[in-house]
Amino acid sequence: MGQKKLQRFAEIETFPNVLIYPEGMPGQWKPFFKNDHPLTLELACGKGDYTLALARRYPERNFLGVDLKGNRIWRGAKTALEEPLPNAAFLRSQIDKLDHYFAPGEISEIWITFPDPFLRKSKSKKRLTHPKFLQLYQPLLAPGATINLKTDSPELYAFTKEVTAACNCQVLEDIPDVYALPEVPELLQIRTYYEGMHLADGRTIRFIKFALPEAPIDWRRVKLPSDADAAEGTY
Repeated sequence: MGQKKLQRFAEIETFPNVLIYPEGMPGQWKPFFKNDHPLTLELACGKGDYTLALARRYPERNFLGVDLKGNRIWRGAKTALEEPLPNAAFLRSQIDKLDHYFAPGEISEIWITFPDPFLRKSKSKKRLTHPKFLQLYQPLLAPGATINLKTDSPELYAFTKEVTAACNCQVLEDIPDVYALPEVPELLQIRTYYEGMHLADGRTIRFIKFALPEAPIDWRRVKLPSDADAAEGTY
């Protein structure tokens, strides 16, 4: 590991807006932020581009970037301290451990911005919109909560549409080409570091916003068309 990374890992341990595998956090986010504002998560946040941009736009809400990479979190957390943005913070942990950190109904919104699409079929359960993850999110979300996916991956976009249909989700927005719109919605104008790279490569940016059903999701019972395609060797 390089010296710069080691230095950043040491720094984030001293940042008041970074929590690293914390204990006893379910139900404690309002005391942490010192207010009772709604909480939005950015999953696989990287440098926290959306966490920071949303926090600037909505001081009446709290925003938490979640990522395992401490080196990336360092940049977003440092910016939030410098500006300052008291409504922006970061959690270093695996995303599949979210239920260790949040109480039922504690999350009001989720943003998933340019995650790894895990294109190999054997890795599909790692996709952050897989039914396994939707089952994880479901009890943690407040009534009326939404999930937002922004991606350059046509495969992940198509997979997510398939999952939302199979899980009886309510699709609220479905935009197959964000920048082909006559007017790009304000929140979709936010560009992450990776989005800038994708646009420079001429890739299409896709967006889908949805709400989970009231009925509990059992991911093992969800049947996806791509599962059948894979079994037939056409996936």
